[in-house]
Amino acid sequence: MSSDTLAKLQKIIGVQLGLEPNAIKPESNFTKDLGADSLDVVELVMAFEESFEIEITDEAAGEIATVQDALTYIESLSD
Repeated sequence: MSSDTLAKLQKIIGVQLGLEPNAIKPESNFTKDLGADSLDVVELVMAFEESFEIEITDEAAGEIATVQDALTYIESLSD
């Protein structure tokens, strides 16, 4: 796991959801732990795509529930 990728994700999520980046853990669930609603999750996916210059399919986006899920998906594309 790249700590740079995690830090970048934490920063994006923190900005989008108004949270302290260091309070966002890999195991944090976007809706249950971080208080994101479905629109927030869509906006997060779009922010991830823009920041990492990737495309996340709707199917893949539907499977991203935690910070770790996003991290794993993003890193799988950069291998």
